[in-house]
Order: sequence, then C-alpha cells, then structure tokens
Amino acid sequence: MEKFDLIVIGSGPGGYVAAIRAAQLGYKTAIVEKYNTLGGTCTNVGCIPTKALLDSTHQYAEALTKFNKHGIEIQKMALNQQQMYRRKEEVVQKTTQGLTFLMKKNDITTFQGIAHFTSNTTLTVTSSTGVLTQLEADKIIIATGSKPATLPGITVDKKRIITSTEALTLVEQPKSILIIGGGVIGVEMASIFNRMGTEVTILEYAPTLLATMDTELGKTLQKLLKKEQINILLEQSVYAVENLGEQARVKFKDKQGVEHQLDADYVLLAVGRRPYTEGLGLENTEVTLDEKGYIKTNAHLQTQAGNIYAIGDVIGGAMLAHKAEEEAVFVIEIINGQKPHIHYNRIPSVVYTWPEIASVGATEQELIQQNITYTIGKFPFSANARARASMDTEGFAKVLVDPQYGEILGVHIIGARAADLIAQAVVALEYEVTAKDMFSISYAHPTFAEVLKEAYRLAGGYPAINI
Repeated sequence: MEKFDLIVIGSGPGGYVAAIRAAQLGYKTAIVEKYNTLGGTCTNVGCIPTKALLDSTHQYAEALTKFNKHGIEIQKMALNQQQMYRRKEEVVQKTTQGLTFLMKKNDITTFQGIAHFTSNTTLTVTSSTGVLTQLEADKIIIATGSKPATLPGITVDKKRIITSTEALTLVEQPKSILIIGGGVIGVEMASIFNRMGTEVTILEYAPTLLATMDTELGKTLQKLLKKEQINILLEQSVYAVENLGEQARVKFKDKQGVEHQLDADYVLLAVGRRPYTEGLGLENTEVTLDEKGYIKTNAHLQTQAGNIYAIGDVIGGAMLAHKAEEEAVFVIEIINGQKPHIHYNRIPSVVYTWPEIASVGATEQELIQQNITYTIGKFPFSANARARASMDTEGFAKVLVDPQYGEILGVHIIGARAADLIAQAVVALEYEVTAKDMFSISYAHPTFAEVLKEAYRLAGGYPAINI
C-alpha cells in the first residue's frame, strides 16, 4: 500500500489545482483520474472544446455577416467542419498535455483508474486493465465533478438524443437540432450550431433564458438570438423524447397545457448537471449525501469524515470551473493551517455567446426580494467608440450600487468581451470599492472597458461624459 499525505480524486479544474497547491506546500500528493487524460469534464468535453468551437464558429459568422462591411471580400467561402473539429481536438490535447507536464513538474503521482474508498483513509484504484492499487492518505479530497442531467422518463441514447458531450463530436453538421434547456450550456450550443447553418430551436421551462442570472440579461439575449434566426420557446414543459431513427421527436406542453411536438435530426438535453459520486464507495466512509445527491460539507468544505474534503460540482452551488479552483486552494490552505476565505457572491458567471454575458454580485431580482435599496447605472455599447469601430454595438453594462455609501452590489454585462471585463468588477466587489472610485480612475480610450466607467458614473448619480 502506497502512503501519501494527500490524495485528490478527480483531475478537473478543482482536482488538479488542489493537487498542485498541495505539492507547492510540501505535501506528498497523488491524484487519481479514471480517464486516460487529465483535466476532467471542463478540459476534455466541456469548457475548453466548447470555447474552441464557439470561437471558430464566431469567426465564420463574422466572415459571413461583417467582413464585407470592413472591406474584406472573400470568394467561395466554405465551412470545413472536419477541420474545425480537428482544431478543437488540438486545443484540448495541448491543454491536457500541459496538465500532465504540471503533475510531473510538481512531483505529483498520477494514478489512472477508478477510485473506491475502503475506509476513511484508504482507497483502491482499479485501472482500465483491471490492476488494483492500494492507496492510503491522511487527507483525501473528492473532486469528481458532475455529469449531464436528464429529465424524468427521458433516456439519452447518445445517437439521436444527446448531451453536450456527444454534440462536441458529431461527425457531420445536422440540418436541425432541438435543444432542451435555455441555460448556459443550451445557449452556447445553440450559438455554435446556428452559426454553422443548422436550424436551431430552444425549449426552456422558465419564462426567460439564463434563469439564474439577472433577468434583463436573459431577455436581451433572447432578442439577439432571435435576430440570428434561433427559434426560442419559453415556459415549455418537455415530457417525452423519442428516437425515430433518422430523427428524434420532442413532446411538450406550453403554459396553457396545450400539447405540441417537434422533430429534428438531434435532440440535445441541456437541463443542467448532477453530482458524480457513483462507484466511489462512500458507503465505506462517514461521508454523507444530501437529498439531491451532493456531498455534504461544512464551512471548511470538510465532510462528516473529518479527513475527507469535497470541492466543485460534487458539493453543489454554481457549477463553474473557477469556483472549483477557488475551493481547491481554499481547502489546501485550510489543511495547511492558513485562514483563506471565499465570497461566493463575488465569483463571476460567464456565458460565451456573442455578445458575451458576464455577471457578478447581486441581481436586481435578488435585491428587490431582500428589500435592499439600490441605484442603477446602465450604459449601452452602442455609445462606445471602440464598440462602433469593431461593429460590436449590441448590449450594455449595468451596475447596481448602494445609494448611501456607493458600494457596488452587482455588475451585469452583455456585450463584446464581457468575459474579460467582468474581472474588473470582481475586484470592485472583493475590495468593496465604491462606484465613484471606479469611475475616478483612468481608462484607456477607446476601449470596451469605458462602458463600465460610464455605468459607474451613472450609478453614482453623475452624467456620462465619454463615448
């Protein structure tokens, strides 16, 4: 039996960050991954390949719709889906190779196989060839992530009824696709296929897209996606999906209870994700699960078994790679006797449609529910010189501010490079900088960031002064 100071189960963003931070602090560390490559869902079949395809299809859509306006004329342009998907695989491969290098650089022992607890401190790892390895550790971190969820009575057959995982490896472009779910995964997948020329329909149960974000963001995105000819049906309850052979059929009811059905080449379920704990042998430990299958943890992300911790998707909350990374560092530093902290409401959320969407802090709806007074500063990208120069004038930045002290309560952006702009807002919330502080500093001109500067000015009760 091999003995380690710390073992991490799962090599996604939470797992590999935990392992690296532990090694940096001098712990003899091992990481267990059941697949042949490191990186988990995010790197292999989630964040990274999705963003690669979003970028590729965005370039194609720009060439189709905007290049002529820029004075760039292309003759006989064609989409090579095979090359697009090859590039996506190259991006994934280079990322996983980078992770393998980091494990070696930090002297982290990697085990390929399925981890199974035999007690609070011991594991067996079964490799793909059936070889059993016995491991023991003082501390163990569960970072096994999540897998796509489905709906009651609906089976994903991975042929015509698929999830985002299968959608990332389709060998040819579908003529039509039905996406069940208008959350982050649903709208990103809709963007990819729509730009490729596929007929896309989104069916969403909630009254808006992106139901967990500020309502105005979802409503604005809906208008923009409709402009791009994506069909969006809200407040629809899907109750059956059937593989017809060459197509699939969705049966659903609208809010009046009227039944409908639609057919498409593929049906993609994007109704969220569920924690992955199958086969871990948790019954051999003191670790407990809640009613939804998430691992229960305390404020230090410690399970009922005091030496076992859990992070990332498997404990619930926002299912974000960077949230798992923050929790990874948090746990390792707690184990190390340090006093780190995490403010969950200061962890940003991003949607990589175009325009991008990013948000941090409280939404308007949350402030209203909590009876918190706020002022709004909202500035459109159409009034920004940099946005006009690049023909990216859709969207706005919205800042929610406490009127008494000027504290920034929430920032919500839909517009070009929102994913990068939101980092500035995270700094403002993390260090409780006021709106006046944020607009009093110098911003380079012309930049997209000036949209935020003007939103801060307006929220602070000052008129906008720049374009």
